Amino acid sequence: MDLGTAQQVLVVILSTVLAIALVLAVVIGIMVINLVRAVRRMVDKAERAVESAEAVGTFIKNTAGPLGALRVLRLLFKMVSKHK
Repeated sequence: MDLGTAQQVLVVILSTVLAIALVLAVVIGIMVINLVRAVRRMVDKAERAVESAEAVGTFIKNTAGPLGALRVLRLLFKMVSKHK
């Protein structure tokens, strides 16, 4: 089977286009993988920030009650000491 000149040109053009498409697909794949890694790092940092904020909130909630009671006791002590 003998290919004519036009067919040879078409084969060269097609193979070139396919090679370029393959290279682009590999580059885009690598970029997507890097993007996914970056997003994963950002999500991990956000989760740590949320956990830290949650821990601070829990600490404040747990200490707000005793501190409030101490303030009331201090106020009562001041009131009693003023009246003596």
